[in-house]
Amino acid sequence: MPRLAYLGPEGTFTEEALRLLDPTAERLPCANVPAALNAARSGEADGAVVPLENSIEGAITTTLDEFAWGEPLLITAELLLPVQFSLLARPGTEIPHIKRVYTHPAAITQCRAFIARELPDAVVVAAPSTAAAAQEVSLPGSPYDAAIAARIAGEHYGLVELATDIGDRSDTVTRFVRVGRPGPLPEPTGSDRTTLVVFLADDHPGALLEMLTEFSVRGVNLTRIESRPTGDGIGRYFFHFDFEGHVADARVGEALAGLHRICGEVRFLGSYPRADGIAPQIKRGTSDPEFAEAGGWLARVRAGQV
Repeated sequence: MPRLAYLGPEGTFTEEALRLLDPTAERLPCANVPAALNAARSGEADGAVVPLENSIEGAITTTLDEFAWGEPLLITAELLLPVQFSLLARPGTEIPHIKRVYTHPAAITQCRAFIARELPDAVVVAAPSTAAAAQEVSLPGSPYDAAIAARIAGEHYGLVELATDIGDRSDTVTRFVRVGRPGPLPEPTGSDRTTLVVFLADDHPGALLEMLTEFSVRGVNLTRIESRPTGDGIGRYFFHFDFEGHVADARVGEALAGLHRICGEVRFLGSYPRADGIAPQIKRGTSDPEFAEAGGWLARVRAGQV
């Protein structure tokens, strides 16, 4: 039974994602994303589950930076989790009596309309996580009357649900990934995603275009690109890429080799099955058989067999 670290405490959306990814795993709650990833790196856990991006808030920058600068880890699976927030309080609490609400800043952003409509006079205070907010509200003598968190947090901490699905959008989704120490990759499924971190060799006109061309000419479709500061000064960035395909695919392998030739560093973060099951559309001339045929043709030309 694997032991998986996750962004805790108990009752976070990350715990919910972990339960869906591996219901049998032993769960190790950690204080933050770096702590969860370091537990996987050190061997304290067999792997970790962390959030990577949200359909409203965008990328989880802490996770992106950990993947770029920390000891290497590989993504082995992903999960798209619908995010539904609930208003949780101690038994006997009624919405008109709520004066102080505790929750994570992302929840504040995603529940603005409900807060303005139902809690116009309440003070909303930022918490380290939605689960930590629920945990605090459950304590006797807590200065907070209610928390905005996942329903699972209410179950953990004995809170009642005063309102459910209070987010401004009902289709909000967070993408979670399971990571582990470097090792064998998941086998290609025909519906895969590959993730990289890429550092420029030097800053010059067209540098980003050169990287994108390595994907474009091989028919590799990008699904996400993010820039993050290197910390070496204003205007210095590295890049996160998600794209369709598996490193075992010829077109993907060729793209990675091309990036390796022109970039300062390419950090491979894994090839793994897509959670949405979408298969890529293979452009003419970029399938594995076509790459193999072209390689055979080139070998014959080099041998003088024209």
